[in-house]
Parts: sequence; C-alpha cells; structure tokens
Amino acid sequence: MESWDIASLDLQPHHPQVLRSDEHTRAIAINLPAGEMLQEHETHEEAYLIVSGGQVELEQDGETVDAGTGFVAHFQPHERREVRARGDSRLLLILAPWPGVGHPSAA
Repeated sequence: MESWDIASLDLQPHHPQVLRSDEHTRAIAINLPAGEMLQEHETHEEAYLIVSGGQVELEQDGETVDAGTGFVAHFQPHERREVRARGDSRLLLILAPWPGVGHPSAA
C-alpha cells in the first residue's frame, strides 16, 4: 500500500508534486495559494479533482461552483475548466487512463 497525507506534504506553490504515475493513473498534489488559479485548461484523460483543504471556485461553461474541503469533481476528457483559490488550498488531481488518447507523451 502507498499512502499520502496531503495536508502534511511540503507542497510549494507552482510546483505540483506527482505522487504516483504508472501506465494506468497519475495522481498529482497541488498547493494553490489564495487568489491564484489554475487557468482554463483541459486534460486528455478523465480527471477527478479533490479539494483536500481550503476553498476553491470551479468554473465550467460559465457556471461557477464553490468547493470546500471534501469536494470531489469529475471531468470527462477535454472538458475545459478553471479553478480559483478563494483561500489557501490543497488539491488532488487524479488522471486516468494515463496517458490519455492524444496526450503528447503517448506519441
């Protein structure tokens, strides 16, 4: 078993930490300081975004959702979204299958 305590990791802003990456799944921990954002983006894979601490705002297709600790969102491949930190936040992003169809590393 592998395990991580996202709250106690030494995560630096602007330096996501890949917790695990294999031929099936990639898990990434992110420190998103208050007022900062993950600009509008999409992934080639299905994505699960888990708020493990803090408060963020998710925007997709003009719709906004406030999300706090414990919130989980699922995105299909190529669904665009933006994540804004309303307070210092820790996120877990899980991508599967890794790498997704069309991902540059799969070429």
